[in-house]
Amino acid sequence: MSALRLSGVVKRFGSLTAVDHLDLDVPEGTCVGLLGPNGAGKSTTMKLLTAQALPDAGAIEILGYTLPRDSKAARAECGVVPQLDNLDTTLTVEQNLVVFAHLYRIPRGRRRAAVERALEIANLGDRRDTVVDKLSGGMRRRLLIARGLVHEPRLVLLDEPTVGLDPQVRQELWALIDRLRSDGVSILMSTHYIEEAERLADTVTIMSHGQAVATGPPGALIAEHAGEQAVEVYGPPAKLLDVEREAREAGHKTRRTGTSVSILGANGYQGERRPANLEDVFVLLTGEEIS
Repeated sequence: MSALRLSGVVKRFGSLTAVDHLDLDVPEGTCVGLLGPNGAGKSTTMKLLTAQALPDAGAIEILGYTLPRDSKAARAECGVVPQLDNLDTTLTVEQNLVVFAHLYRIPRGRRRAAVERALEIANLGDRRDTVVDKLSGGMRRRLLIARGLVHEPRLVLLDEPTVGLDPQVRQELWALIDRLRSDGVSILMSTHYIEEAERLADTVTIMSHGQAVATGPPGALIAEHAGEQAVEVYGPPAKLLDVEREAREAGHKTRRTGTSVSILGANGYQGERRPANLEDVFVLLTGEEIS
């Protein structure tokens, strides 16, 4: 069963096609990573899923509901964690959660337990009385996730959940997202962090120019598009151009990595050997370095 499914979805803004016949599937109880560079269509896809934008063509189903017709019912069973921080900075941590417990119409007798559960998930129990404006960036992001979970949704939409955070805080949030997946919550997570998608997602859809250019488990995508290993060759620009030309003439895929050239799926080259990774696949398929 699918928690979320898009079939041939199109969204245009004037002459710009932001989402171009996109197919996307999130099986129940899995985490799917939506990976792509800026402008790939990830944020527009998230807006379509939350009914902030309406599709020009195609079909969207969430938890058995058809969008946009049943968008209100679908939202009641989804948790949404936006890319931009829209917390009420004049309220405390607990007050933010209480407000959303009311908005999600959690019965009065269950609200206190729901808020306590959300605080525990986000590890913010000792900050319940702290005004949001006094929280660190990482704590605010954890509160955004807790707010989206207060009503125990079946599906969570995470839009760039760790954007702008330092690596240590991102690791903390990865553990939180991993816990949700282990608890059987279905997750769609848009991101432009390669390691985030490779670490957390059961399957990945790579987007470019509004289209899905590859879908599958990270390991399978690496094996299909980049092979088992890469050879990293360093040198001056002229040497790297020669290496690229020779490798391509021999039928090998290559990608530039700063001051080096990576030759994918190759053995007979002098250089530093390393396992191929999802970043190799991303660059091969989109032509863009990821930030």
